[in-house]
Formats: sequence, structure tokens, C-alpha cells
Amino acid sequence: MEPKFCMTCGQGLEIRDIDGTMRAACPSCSFVHWGSYSVGVGALVVRDERILLVRRAQEPGKGYWTNPGGYIEQLEPIERTVEREVLEECGVAASVKSVVALRDQPRSIHNIYIAFEMEYVSGEPAPDNVEVDAAGFFTQQELETMNVAPFTRWLIDVAFHRRSQGLLTDLAPVVPLNGYGLFRV
Repeated sequence: MEPKFCMTCGQGLEIRDIDGTMRAACPSCSFVHWGSYSVGVGALVVRDERILLVRRAQEPGKGYWTNPGGYIEQLEPIERTVEREVLEECGVAASVKSVVALRDQPRSIHNIYIAFEMEYVSGEPAPDNVEVDAAGFFTQQELETMNVAPFTRWLIDVAFHRRSQGLLTDLAPVVPLNGYGLFRV
């Protein structure tokens, strides 16, 4: 759904060329609608050569096994989001180690998905029985006969066959940048 009114002043928006792209812009103030975006996060939690997966109880993907994850909240740091999602969906506490994969999916609402390698902390997988109806740690051999979502199969390959450590959390940036989530090689 395209916006019809300015989110700053309420004036009706018009379509005009902004930097070579036709965009909804306000004729009264400087507001420009740059597009619609969503950012999802996912957890790759491996314990004893087994990866944590949950089975979706709702659409999209009902019945498929996926890694735990979800969408970020407006004011929530992405590290907190992925840790919260794992705990909510299956009762497992895990902490962020690194960013290991990124999916860019351009569409009407442009979707970015960030996958994190997570360190298992505690808890045994138990489904929340709302978003997911089953959860567990599975070996690569067990996954062969499971209904694993295609994108999750790619992420499982990343988890078990990565080529680098990924982007690590920068806990001591050279310049203090309060309120930023910083990751670097």
C-alpha cells in the first residue's frame, strides 16, 4: 500500500522525480516516502553438531521446519531481537556471536534478513504452541527426511560450512557511537 498523506504534516502526497526515481513526496514540507522495508533476523544455534529448528504453526510456511527468528521491533536492537525471538519461540536462551548471512529480497516491501551465529546458553527446546508447534536440535542426517524450508536449508549450509567467522560485534569501536549496533570483520 502506497502512502497517500505526509507522515510529517498530513498534506496529500504527490508523485515526483526524486534523484531519478518517481516517489511520493510532500508538496508542503521535505518529507519523501523512500519505500517500504522490513528487516527480519534469524538464529543459527548449533549445539553438539545439532542445529536448532522450529516447525511453523502459522502461515507463511506452516508445516515447514525453519530456524527461529522474526522481525525487528522499531526501537529494538537487532541483537536483542534475535535473542528474544529464540527464547519466545522455543524457550532456548542464546547470545549473538556474529552475523553470518544476509538475504536481500527486493519486492513491494523490500525484505532484508540477517542471520546470526548464536552461542547456546541454556534451555531445552519447547514450542510456544502459537507461532511454532515443534522444536528441537537436529543432526544433518535427521534433516534429510524433514520438511525443511528451502531458505533454511541454505542457512543450515552456512551454519555447518561457513567460510569465515562473519561480522563480529564491535564492542570497542574507535569512536564512541552510542545507540548503534556495530559489526565488523
